[in-house]
Amino acid sequence: MRAIFAGCAIALSPMLIETTFAAEEVGPEAFNNNCRTCHSWKEGDNRLGPTLHGIIGRKAGTAEGFNYSNAMKSSGITWDEATLDKFITNPNAVVPNNNMKPFSGVGDAATRKQIIDFLKSNPK
Repeated sequence: MRAIFAGCAIALSPMLIETTFAAEEVGPEAFNNNCRTCHSWKEGDNRLGPTLHGIIGRKAGTAEGFNYSNAMKSSGITWDEATLDKFITNPNAVVPNNNMKPFSGVGDAATRKQIIDFLKSNPK
């Protein structure tokens, strides 16, 4: 019986490694497909939007070197996973009059989670 279990474990191990690798790759892909047009995740790399490097725990409107909208600067938000999820879902509902247009949000919860998990992997 042990031999059968060991054989199954050995046979399945490449699939488990492949699944883990695939999970690690979806975050950057989700970020690139939804955010990279305007944002970078690299420290100090502001583009049309501010860098998202170290965003978890950062007060909204405070990334150095970026000219934020008054709405974002005065929002009082400190970014955490729940707030980011709401914002990525519908930016205008969270911070009206922000400068995220024409981006209207990411409707798919799994994609938002992949983006947020990716951003969490790049702490300040």
